Amino acid sequence: MTADLFTPDAPFRTLPGLIALHARHQPGHPALRDEQQVLSYAQLDALMDRVAAALQRDGVQPGEAIAICALSSVRYAALFLGVLRAGAVAAPLAPSSTPESLRGMLRDADARLLFVDGTAPTAEGAPRTIALDGPAFDAWLAPEGTVPAPVEIGPEAPFNLIYSSGTTGVPKGIVQPHGMRWTHMRRVPVYDYGPHGTTLLATPLYSNTTLVVFLPTLAGGGCVLLMAKFDALRYLQLAQQYRVTHTMLVPVQYQRIMALPQFGDFDLSAFRFKFCTSAPFSAALKADVLARWPGTLTEFYGMTEGGGTCILDAHLHPDKLHTVGRPAEGHDIRLIDEEGREVPPGEAGEVVGHSPGMMTGYHNQPDKTREAEWFDASGKRFIRTGDVGRFDADGFLTLIDRRKDMVISGGFNIYPSDLEAQLRQHPAVADAAVVGVPSVQWGETPVAFVVPHAGHAATPAEVLEWFNQRAGKTQRLADLRFVGELPRSPIGKVLKRDLRDGYAAR
Repeated sequence: MTADLFTPDAPFRTLPGLIALHARHQPGHPALRDEQQVLSYAQLDALMDRVAAALQRDGVQPGEAIAICALSSVRYAALFLGVLRAGAVAAPLAPSSTPESLRGMLRDADARLLFVDGTAPTAEGAPRTIALDGPAFDAWLAPEGTVPAPVEIGPEAPFNLIYSSGTTGVPKGIVQPHGMRWTHMRRVPVYDYGPHGTTLLATPLYSNTTLVVFLPTLAGGGCVLLMAKFDALRYLQLAQQYRVTHTMLVPVQYQRIMALPQFGDFDLSAFRFKFCTSAPFSAALKADVLARWPGTLTEFYGMTEGGGTCILDAHLHPDKLHTVGRPAEGHDIRLIDEEGREVPPGEAGEVVGHSPGMMTGYHNQPDKTREAEWFDASGKRFIRTGDVGRFDADGFLTLIDRRKDMVISGGFNIYPSDLEAQLRQHPAVADAAVVGVPSVQWGETPVAFVVPHAGHAATPAEVLEWFNQRAGKTQRLADLRFVGELPRSPIGKVLKRDLRDGYAAR
């Protein structure tokens, strides 16, 4: 039955509808599991009904946002899915956010309700807040057996609202429609998701990285095993215990797992598919995973905003490990120059992409949406990545640099402009620039260069401590240096490459 749902001519389906279908055909099969709880498909379906009915009781209308700020768990996942069944929009937010950032995201989303656990920051002025990890959630749910009013959900309806960063500035909310998520779920037969599979996820549910695998696992009737926090040794223990078949990890997680002396002691023979995305994945690390970890290895290159995706099946192309692969089927990836013109074959340019799965836009930020778009001569819409790359003769894409200077640390996107704006609020700081430098632990880590006000007595260590006390956990600076001036081009642009290269040389 499962494969027939995802044939090329299969009609659009929603994830809540697919879960209801699995609940009828395999009611006792495990759907969600964490280290405290397991839900079968029948139990998950019933809990989603109670969530949806409770939202409708509280007056939540289709299209309204429901915010969740917590660590991954069975309850979190069931709540997320119940929000979708009500036709509402799931807005998963990072617990590592600062209170200021959380307030900004809640305000931007216009969230009707906020569900939290003990890890979430306190945000003044938050909407009605319900503790997800206590009796308040059970009391809020509609009574057992309650069935919500049916809601018609089309491909253009918003599915979720994902925020681009949890930094000290105001992040951009990325609106992803149900049609975009349907394209992800249609990968079920491609990657053999199904009732026979178990997917282990150690990345958070507020990350698009996680959802890219979480959604098709459930769409195909498999089981998702959630880790609240990543620990390399515990990951291997769970993978062996539950005979895990699928996983998604960011490069720094692969690095920590492969570095464990005990790695070879675990039976990982059940693995069939391993995925990676979100950050630069070194060729040497890919080769190590291929050599010592059973199953295939597939790298996805793309953006939360959608657009084009490149796929590298590393196990099939061991000579292309330095690339991010070729465009996925049905995805149009092109390279453009600074003026928005396509570059000739073999030349480098900014990567832009079009596919069936693209964001509707940035929530409440039409100007930012327009900045992220590029249209070809026929009017076809593409999403700009800000990355610079070059195609080789075989059609594989090699990334050269990031035009937007975004820092990717531990799989999380960090936007230097947000950090620079916060630094400039310190009375000792006249100017500042933040760049990403290589990090063994995180892949990249942010470092700041600060021009101090003349005569101010603050030290670099004091400014660093001041900043890190205010930043979210994933945005903290690894180092801060005072400089006499920032290197600039003739038109005044800060030359961040010079800062990176100089830091590396020192």
